[in-house]
Amino acid sequence: MKNVKIKFLVLAGIVASTIVSCNKDYLELTPEGQVLSANYYSNQEEAYAGLIAVYDILRKNSGGFENMITMMNAGSDDHVAGGGGATDGIGIQSFSNYTQSGTTVPASFWSDHYQGITRANILISRLPDVPMDGNLKLRYMAEAKTLRALYYFNLVRMFKNVPLILEQLTPGNMYSQPQANPSDVYAQIEADLLASINDLPATLPNSELARLTKGAAKALLGKVYLYDGKNALAAAQLADVNGTPGGTSQYGYQLLSNYSDLWVPANKFNSESILEVAHTSAGNSYWGIWGSGRDEGNTVNVMVGPRGYSRPTGSAAPDLPSGWSFNVITQDLYNVMNGDPRFSATIFDLRALKLAGQADYIAGYEDTGYFLAKFLPKQSDVTTGQGDAVLNYRQDTYVIRLADTYLLEAEALGGTGARAQALLDAVRARVGLAPVPVSMDAIKLERRKELAGEGHRFFDLVRWGDAASKLASRGFVAGKHEIFPIPYTELQNTILVQNPNYN
Repeated sequence: MKNVKIKFLVLAGIVASTIVSCNKDYLELTPEGQVLSANYYSNQEEAYAGLIAVYDILRKNSGGFENMITMMNAGSDDHVAGGGGATDGIGIQSFSNYTQSGTTVPASFWSDHYQGITRANILISRLPDVPMDGNLKLRYMAEAKTLRALYYFNLVRMFKNVPLILEQLTPGNMYSQPQANPSDVYAQIEADLLASINDLPATLPNSELARLTKGAAKALLGKVYLYDGKNALAAAQLADVNGTPGGTSQYGYQLLSNYSDLWVPANKFNSESILEVAHTSAGNSYWGIWGSGRDEGNTVNVMVGPRGYSRPTGSAAPDLPSGWSFNVITQDLYNVMNGDPRFSATIFDLRALKLAGQADYIAGYEDTGYFLAKFLPKQSDVTTGQGDAVLNYRQDTYVIRLADTYLLEAEALGGTGARAQALLDAVRARVGLAPVPVSMDAIKLERRKELAGEGHRFFDLVRWGDAASKLASRGFVAGKHEIFPIPYTELQNTILVQNPNYN
């Protein structure tokens, strides 16, 4: 997260122990002339730098080629991987067509999250001894624990059977970490969030808008409870976040009146945003650091843009730079969205523009002519900085937003009752749609339309038990493809066991 006005500091001692990996040569490197984590955190400034290091893993949502949004979209029924060909990003392609294995799954979805967890673990263990204001120390601790909870939540949803690591590892115990029971991982996530909520601020000054709040932690806890089958607890937490449906909650959250404003790059940290990943075009990211954690731009933008885009003089088509044509939209989602007020903010129908002679493009792999409008790169947002233009888009992305929590609460309520009806009505009313009777089917359909392209659909299908029926034509096998295989590199020289039915 770069919006807290300080540059991310790579602490050599932390980095040397962050990645849960099996590369012994890497583990045995001795950093020379650099600060070790054992000698760090001697004052508030160093503790703050350590906290920013924990936050920085949030970029996994939309930074780098292996980001959560485009990856999770690719495995849903709303998108295919797309790109330049069947081997353009074998990790995203193999998830999209359900041929994943331990050698094709991108290892960073495991290692990056454990990097964040390890940074959090180190900070949590060092904070008690840091000489600094007590209340500020409590806040730092709460932020670190909430981030650790989020990273474990992503891991347990993607891989299910993961080690539960709550302290700094050493070369001596790195290889002997067992996989925990998923219920124990959920219990720890919930414990971290419950321990953190009261020590987080309810609101933030403009200079700190990228940081966690009480509302964000409660929203995450509500979502975790729902995935953990604790619907009554989920509904209670989410109701506290949501407040009166359609109104302004106690934390200042309110649905934007114009749905399309959610996707305006300049509209950062708006009233609907609960947890947001900040990006900047001023970071001057370049190919040499792309995907390393030091790049600060939004990569989803260039990934979803059409290839070789052009338009004739006088065309009414939008002025777009070219992209890489990933996450093209399926005909099925097009049909579902057709006629919905959110269509134009969600789907860029380049097929129609080409047929009308208003624009042209080079068809990519699995092309449908339909592109993801929410993150479509705009010519006006191409950076004029010194970095590589395609790596420096500034659009932020949402991890959690208010319409999401409205529909999660309605689901937690079982899709029935006056409050569930009011929550569903509010999401629909914002885009000018009349009420429909609340039910689980109505909530499922509304989530698909409201949150299309934001990386939620695959997880929703798995949670509902609908993945096998919706994704059978893509090769999805029940009892296997609900989770990723564990990366092959993580199995080497460890006691980790591959997930069921993967070779």
